[in-house]
Amino acid sequence: MLSLAEEIVLLSLDDATGRPVGRAGMAPDLALAGALLMDLSLARRVDTDRDRLILADPAPTGDAVADAALARLAAPGAPKDARGAILLLARDAPAWRAVLLDRLVGRGILRREEDRWLWVLADRRHPKAPGRAETADARARLRATLLAEEIPEPRDALLLGAARTAGLLPLVFSTEELARLQRWLGIVTRIESLNRSLGEAVAALRGG
Repeated sequence: MLSLAEEIVLLSLDDATGRPVGRAGMAPDLALAGALLMDLSLARRVDTDRDRLILADPAPTGDAVADAALARLAAPGAPKDARGAILLLARDAPAWRAVLLDRLVGRGILRREEDRWLWVLADRRHPKAPGRAETADARARLRATLLAEEIPEPRDALLLGAARTAGLLPLVFSTEELARLQRWLGIVTRIESLNRSLGEAVAALRGG
């Protein structure tokens, strides 16, 4: 199974072109930071409630990116709340995204293509490799999580929250579906405290 961070990276790429999709600005970095914190929570390395972030276990997870994030959270002066932790981890999100892209290329899930624009600027893309089901699986889980209108598994609720932050839901659901399910979407994405913290981090960057 892919990590939530890997799934967010995959969902953030256009299937055909391999270029980033979703919201611009800090949203993709916040979504990836939130996904990493969610992976650490699922691995029982951190615990959260509305106001606190607790380092429950400093032992490495075996995932280099998640362990780098864990080290950031264990450093002196690191935030002790989930919202602050997401804002901290977002600073390193571009570098971690590059590592995750390399990992997905190495596993044959993505391909790397690079051209030169105006013969100078690099144009790097990461199209999905044909025959791999990982991206389709993530989208199928997102659709099942929301359309069933039932309380989801924690992992799926967290993926939904991260995808919402990155502006990826319009790529998974029709306009009519999103309009019909807005109320339920709001409920589901506030079940998990980490989703609430991710939403608060976005609101803080937007000035409330």
